[in-house]
Parts: sequence; C-alpha cells; structure tokens
Amino acid sequence: MTARARRIPRLSAETLDVCLHAAVAAPSIHNTQPWFFRVRGREIEVWADRNRQLSILDATGRQMFISVGAAIFNLRLAMLAHGRIPVLRLLPEPGRHELAARIQAGPTTAASPTAAVLAAAISQRHTNRHPFHPAAIPSPVLDDLIGAAAVEGARLTVADPIIRDAILSLTWTADEVLGRNAAYRAELDRWAGGGPDRRDGIPAYAYAPRDTTGRLPLRHFGSSPEAGAFERRPTIVRLTTHDDTPYDWIRAGQALQRVLLTATTRRLAASPVNQALEVAQLRRLVSGQGYAQMVLRIGYGDPSRGIPRRALRDVLDNEATTVARQS
Repeated sequence: MTARARRIPRLSAETLDVCLHAAVAAPSIHNTQPWFFRVRGREIEVWADRNRQLSILDATGRQMFISVGAAIFNLRLAMLAHGRIPVLRLLPEPGRHELAARIQAGPTTAASPTAAVLAAAISQRHTNRHPFHPAAIPSPVLDDLIGAAAVEGARLTVADPIIRDAILSLTWTADEVLGRNAAYRAELDRWAGGGPDRRDGIPAYAYAPRDTTGRLPLRHFGSSPEAGAFERRPTIVRLTTHDDTPYDWIRAGQALQRVLLTATTRRLAASPVNQALEVAQLRRLVSGQGYAQMVLRIGYGDPSRGIPRRALRDVLDNEATTVARQS
C-alpha cells in the first residue's frame, strides 16, 4: 500500500450507513430491489441479486441491471455529498456480471452544490402513477433533464406529438400481449400488494387509479378503488444508449436516476411506461436510434407516497461488512 493510499480515510460508520440507505432508496423494476452490497475497507461492492430477477418479464436481466445502476448512482452521489470522491469501476471482473460495480471512497473534497441538491432529492423522489396537472414543462427544464442523461453517457429525447402517440399505441399493444401471458400475470401478482410488513413489491396504495379517459396504458398491479382523468397530452421521454450490453444497462440506470433526481428538484414527477420495451419486436419500434432502455411519463403531480425498502441488514453481506468494520 502506498503512503498516499494510507492517508485516505475510510468512511465513518455513520457516513457508510447514510450512503447505503441512499443506495437502497433507488427505484427498481416492481420494487424488487435486486441488489446487495459488500463493504471491504474503503470499497463497497454492488452486486445484482439474481434471486430477485423477474424471470418472465426480464429474462435477460436488462431491467435488473438498470435498477442496480440507479442504486450505484445514489451511492456515488451520497459519497460525493459527504465530501468523498467516489472512484467507480463498472463490471470490474470480466465474465462476472453479477458484480456490477466497485466504488471506493476516494480523497476528500468539497461537495458541490449540485451534489448536495441531488442528494437531498433522494428521499423525495417517488414514482407517481396518478394523473398529472396539464401545465406544460418549460423547455429549459426539459433541457436540464436531457443534460442530466448526457452526463451519465445516455441520451434522453422528448417525444413529439406524433412519436408520443405512436409510443402510447405500442404500449397498449404490449400491455395486451403481456396480459395474455399467464406466467407474466402470476409474476406480477407475486410483486403486488402484500401485508403491511412487506418491504418490497408494489403496495396497493401505489397502484395507478382507473383512467377514466382510457388514454394512458399504465401498468396495473391490481384494481384500485380510485379513478382519475389523466392528462390528454402526456409528456413522454425515452432514455436510450448506443449499445445494449450489461455495461450499457448499468450506465442507463445511473442516467435514469440522475434524470429522476433532477426532475425531483424541479418539482416534477415521473412514472415508467415500459411495457413496449418488454416485447422484443415492439422495443425495436420504440427505440429509434440506439436502444431504448426506459420510457417515462413526466409532469407536475400532487405529492405521492413512497413505497417500502428492505432494511440494510437484508441487503448487506454481513460477513464481509463485519470484517471491514473490524479491520
């Protein structure tokens, strides 16, 4: 070990806990939270948990890795907001994709105002499946979201009315195709509802209300007693990458989370409209240039309630973490 490496301190126990809580607050497909962490000295390993992969909806693991990428971004951001430079290595061991990243707490630094603002938005960001207000999103705000994706190596495009309607039509088609698959419906049921002690999945209070306009093809995890008139002209954005490998999926997840947190700081809400990306033939039509990794509906909505997350003890490799804290 070099003298310079010895001078770089480890994260304090308090800061480590804050960073890990930030990581688990990331969004994930059906709130599966498909990740776990190992702490080794100044380094945190982020692993994809194949046991939480959706075998029917996400057989390739693409959405699992996007979810893990969002957790990686939150972890990086929390480190930076606490005055440490995060040193990131994605897929550090070739052929071992489950080890998604190693993030080392690097030298101390002054946290930038941007990092502080985005980190504060982590606890405020919630998926919102309810109707949004009709107010248009100003172009400078959309430019901020586009820039946020670009910082993380992805491309965010705002669908014009023709593309928007085409994407919504393809999403309706995908929703019908998926709905005819009994295995898909059973998998959806496994991650929906549940008792008050459940710490994953989509609770009933987060279901989309019935759309009285019949316009938006939001995914329905179960029947909702609520009904609402959704916006007639929703703002739809696509997040795309140049290639379509696990590396690109993880990068897309980081870009997604930077976009979502940036949107949160601008008082915007978002919900995924991804069904067309889950049917291979339709995903090609939605993608345009590159590979579509996420379709989002964004707008100004009323405050929404967050959904549960698992406790840190359930997402930590305890043996490795205990050794790291005692050594």
